[in-house]
Amino acid sequence: MNKNKNTQRDSNSDQKMINWMPRTTLGKKVVSGEITAMSEIFENGYRIQESEIIRKLLPDLKMEVIDVGIIQKMTANGQSTRFKAMVAVGNEKGWLGIGQGKSKQMRTAIEKATNVAYLNINPIKLGCGSWECRCDQHHSVPFRVSGKGGSVVIEILPAPRGLGLVAGGQIRRLLKLAGLKDAWTSAKGSTSTMNSTSKAVMQCLRNTFSQG
Repeated sequence: MNKNKNTQRDSNSDQKMINWMPRTTLGKKVVSGEITAMSEIFENGYRIQESEIIRKLLPDLKMEVIDVGIIQKMTANGQSTRFKAMVAVGNEKGWLGIGQGKSKQMRTAIEKATNVAYLNINPIKLGCGSWECRCDQHHSVPFRVSGKGGSVVIEILPAPRGLGLVAGGQIRRLLKLAGLKDAWTSAKGSTSTMNSTSKAVMQCLRNTFSQG
């Protein structure tokens, strides 16, 4: 069932690209071929306002729904129910984005969250910072990094090749999407709250550019 759902989302994404008419200057530069890589966008500090830009330049991005929930509140007309979703997109090669969406329908909430995740895409600096390994492959983080989101504090430490990702389930999924293959992690706080946990993970990974 999940496989079929993912296939449908991929088909929708392909259809959007076929029908895409860029509205921004950046989008037009991407379509014309003036900009051909995500690195050019970040190096020049361009603001990305169309998710299709990411879909075109990073066509190998994978999408995962990492959290879903229900929001209920009382209104003058009675109880109102909405769905919320959190989605992560990454290509397992150094790019990761996380987004949230809300709607009266779960599918629409996931679509909104996916669009936001594309717009929130960030480059991740991969490397080998393990003194036990010291290889030249990009399988871990280049040095120890930490991040905070709400009450959650996460640390990611370089690990030697072959160790794998020593992390909790959801954190492991995010690190894998980002491209990490080996790492030690430690987490403090309410890591079951994915909103705070995802923010802490993203801050960790953005901090891979804090040195060098």
